[in-house]
Amino acid sequence: MGQTIGNPASWVVRNVFGSMSHIGVMIQSIGGDEERSKPVIRTLTLGDLRDALAHGYDDFKTFRSDVITVCTLYPIIGVCLAFMAFQGSLFHLVVPLISGFALLGPVASLGMYEMSRRREAGEEPNWLAIFDVIRSPGIGAIIILAVMCFAIFAAWLGLAHVIYLLTIGTWPPESIGAFLADVFGTGAGWTMMIVGTASGFVFALLVLMTSIVSFPLLLERNVGVVAAVTTSVRVVAANPVPAMAWGLIVAVSLVIGSLPALLGLSVVLPILGHATWYLYRKAVV
Repeated sequence: MGQTIGNPASWVVRNVFGSMSHIGVMIQSIGGDEERSKPVIRTLTLGDLRDALAHGYDDFKTFRSDVITVCTLYPIIGVCLAFMAFQGSLFHLVVPLISGFALLGPVASLGMYEMSRRREAGEEPNWLAIFDVIRSPGIGAIIILAVMCFAIFAAWLGLAHVIYLLTIGTWPPESIGAFLADVFGTGAGWTMMIVGTASGFVFALLVLMTSIVSFPLLLERNVGVVAAVTTSVRVVAANPVPAMAWGLIVAVSLVIGSLPALLGLSVVLPILGHATWYLYRKAVV
């Protein structure tokens, strides 16, 4: 029998209901099908961090051309944001913008987690696997966590601006030269740097505690937002020294990757992203 072509009205109805069904699955995944099952965590050692980084570097070598092509987008975005800050006389927000990559790193690395997961499963992934993240059973919870990371990033920029106003207070800055002179040549400038660094540490610690394993966990298991975040917090609480060492490795790597002109991020971010997947494997049963 020949295939008939439905009328436009029936096509719209089918697609609308299909979209509603997909949205329903996304909303359901926020709570998770395995919310009541508490993921079991392991004890980590510093050797586990080295092993995770070695596996991450091995994945990077395997997918080098793919991930460098994709991750080059991140330094381009960073440079564009910095340029906009300079154009808008927002010199004081350039450093917070660049350091904010540490807060958005878990979101930016989602594709790396998926590629490592597929390689571990014996599949043949490429950079297109990044788009398959949206098919994850926990995509609703992943979106919520991503929004949380962006909200933390926005709060960090807002606080950095307030700290600048309460210390140096010259708005807008007269020029880049005057701004740098105020920062490094006055007591108010040093106060701004000290308070800003301490505040940035608190924000980075918050992201580390809530996302060290939450995103990889949601890619593999639909446990829901609450279980994913609490599992991350439990991993950090049970392994404070390895967790802090991991945070320091990430921070130092991102600083190195920011030079020159953020181009190093196209190498640093994928290595850290792949390594985080293997750290998750070691931290959660």
